[in-house]
Amino acid sequence: MSLVAAIAGWARNPFHRDGAPPWKTDRVRGDKSIVDQALVWVTVALLAWGLVMVYSASVALPDNPKFSRYSNDYFLTRHALFLVLAFVAGMLAFQVPVATWERYAPWLFVISLVLLMVVLVPHVGKGVNGARRWIGLGVISFQPSELAKFAVLLYAADYMVRKMDVKERFFRAVLPMAAAVAVVGVLLLAEPDMGAFMVIAVIAMGILFLGGVNARMFFLIAAVMVIAFTLMIALSEWRRERIFAYLDPWSEKHALGKGYQLSHSLIAIGRGEVFGVGLGGSVEKLHWLPEAHTDFLLAVIGEEFGLVGVVTLIALFLWMTRRIMHIGRQAIALDRVFAGLVAQGVGIWIGFQAFINMGVNLGALPTKGLTLPLMSYGGSAVLMNVVAIAVVLRIDYENRVLMRGGRA
Repeated sequence: MSLVAAIAGWARNPFHRDGAPPWKTDRVRGDKSIVDQALVWVTVALLAWGLVMVYSASVALPDNPKFSRYSNDYFLTRHALFLVLAFVAGMLAFQVPVATWERYAPWLFVISLVLLMVVLVPHVGKGVNGARRWIGLGVISFQPSELAKFAVLLYAADYMVRKMDVKERFFRAVLPMAAAVAVVGVLLLAEPDMGAFMVIAVIAMGILFLGGVNARMFFLIAAVMVIAFTLMIALSEWRRERIFAYLDPWSEKHALGKGYQLSHSLIAIGRGEVFGVGLGGSVEKLHWLPEAHTDFLLAVIGEEFGLVGVVTLIALFLWMTRRIMHIGRQAIALDRVFAGLVAQGVGIWIGFQAFINMGVNLGALPTKGLTLPLMSYGGSAVLMNVVAIAVVLRIDYENRVLMRGGRA
């Protein structure tokens, strides 16, 4: 309870310094908050729900010989540690003015590129299940692709501000950004991590479109991206198998192969019916649905909380995405284009990744290794998600200061 009280106090007044005094009423919203408390509480609710579900989904894993050296609360403890680190990182990120993020956006992008190269170096990058995506840092590992999402977001917003006067010209406005995203894509596909590349490409395209790029150029870029991803799938046998398994997960060929996770995810959600079997009552998490605490956490939520739980979760992500986009529009209305594009980029990131993860779990989209934002087990993902939300809260804070007549 003391932690919850501290978060609530921080939402009302994170620090006493420039801008209006903390007791002054916000003329726009009629409250005394200087950050969006509703956004803070929805974020806290998703993080807390995720912690509970990670424990529920992983509590039986030590019975599996693969995880026999772990205790029943191993993943709970580590996820709780990640949440503490994410909270500290978020608090620090909130203290950084948006102008500072804008100034260092290109350098952060370069750092992310270097880390994406480092992870491919033998004996440096850590491989799991055939993919080399992590850099070992002692007791924890860091996934550079999560930093790349945030770095590309900042870089794309900064790029559009700098190219605002030539945004109608393809070769001067769009092509350099497309080349930067292509370099990131090549490095991610070498890991391989096509899911992260998809998210980054959508973030970059979304910011270009919201930044005012000509609609014809935007649709041209979209068409090129669709063709590129189609070719990636067509030229990769294991990616083709995933598509075939998605189309018919119940066939004899796929049920015990590429369609195994999807079929058991659908079984879990089907068992939940309307109200679920109750917290902790999932059967599919008992070694039927592999590593359900990561990409298929929604399936366990569906089984234990039913349709009500899934609809509630979808509503929370919809509200969060809409609220973040609104903060971005508000910043642009105050002539803070970089801040507005960053906030809207975060909205695209959270909304699109949640959409893909939910679509995969519900069988509406082919299986893709993307976590459920703020909830799935994974320290790097949770850390960068919280940092991104903290930056949005900083943007909202500066918006409010300006609307009160202060200086951001």
